[in-house]
Formats: sequence, structure tokens, C-alpha cells
Amino acid sequence: MTGVPMHPRLISLEGGEGAGKSTVIAALQAELEAGGDSVVCTREPGGTPLAESIRALLLDSGETPTAQAELLLMFAARAQHVHALIRPALERGAWVISDRFTDSSYAYQGGGRGLDRDWIAALEREAVGLQPGLTLLLDLPLDAGRARLQGRGGRPDRIECEQDDFFLRAREAYRARAAAEPHRIRVLDAGLAQAAVAAEAVAALRNYRQAQEAG
Repeated sequence: MTGVPMHPRLISLEGGEGAGKSTVIAALQAELEAGGDSVVCTREPGGTPLAESIRALLLDSGETPTAQAELLLMFAARAQHVHALIRPALERGAWVISDRFTDSSYAYQGGGRGLDRDWIAALEREAVGLQPGLTLLLDLPLDAGRARLQGRGGRPDRIECEQDDFFLRAREAYRARAAAEPHRIRVLDAGLAQAAVAAEAVAALRNYRQAQEAG
């Protein structure tokens, strides 16, 4: 636990490369909008013009940042994202669905790069100041994710080009966080057919909302 408050209308999608987050986000958006809710879908790094510029530096720049620079750039983008897009949307009553949020830094920069998790937690408290009320972790074995990326085509970004051991450490960090925070993080088997994963995600959202109403 980090002591960072959770916002009940902030949902994040996490998982390794090729996990199928886009399909799940569309299903969650449709579910919420069908009930009359306003929904903002966004992504990390990115979501605002400044944060998208930082995304380009992180993923497409010819210069490879140090692990520490990568983490700080991620949080710079995230701080702007929260300030300019996420908090205003939540304050006007919308739901926000984000393709990745701070859990990805614990997985990729903490697990993958080996950076101090206490440092990440301090950045989370000071630069972000909120957690999702619900995080769906789309868990997928590395070989399956690699196969999906190859089938997608296109040029992989800098992080997608990392070695297998990096992604194995990141997946383990994700799973460890899910085990430590089962009240917030629901693990979905992303190896199932996309329609089945989307259906499980919608069911998890419905259960989450029912628990909120009951509580």
C-alpha cells in the first residue's frame, strides 16, 4: 500500500505487450456509456499535448535514456496528464479509462529496470496523488504477446524491442502487485479470445460498481 487515495471513477488497464488492452477499453466504454455515464479514454505515456511529446521522446527518440531518466520522464508525462486531463474529467463526473497508469512504472521501471520501488512510490505520491479505483491486469505469457505483436505489423517502439528477460521481470512485478492489492487489481487471462476477455472485463466492472453501491 502506498497511501495514495483511490478515485472510484478512474479505471486503468495494465499488461504486457500484445495483451489486447484496446479491445477491453472499447468494451468498458460501451458498458459505461450504455448506462448514461460520460467516459474519457486516454493513454500513458500521453493524453495531453505535452505528455504526447514526452511519449515521443520515450518511445521513438534515437537516444536511449538511462533507467532513471526514463522513470522521471514517465512521471513528468503522468503529472501533466493527471493535472490537465484526468482530474478535470473526474471533477465533472466523468469516468476515466486509462491505457496504463502508475502500475506500469512499478512493472517496467521497477521490475524491468530494477529501480527502487520506494522511489517510484514517492513519485506517485508527490507527482500523481491518486490511484485507480479499479485496475484490470491483462496477464499474457511472453511468447503469446510476442506473437501478437508480430502479427500486428509496424515498427516496434523502443520498449517493445527490449529483451525477453526485461518483460519477464515486468510481468512478475505486475503479478506481485496484483497479489498485494486484490481489492484494486483484478487479473484477467488475456490468452483467451478477445471477446471472452472483454466479457470478463465488463463483468469485473459490473461487480466493482455493485460493490461500490453496496458499500
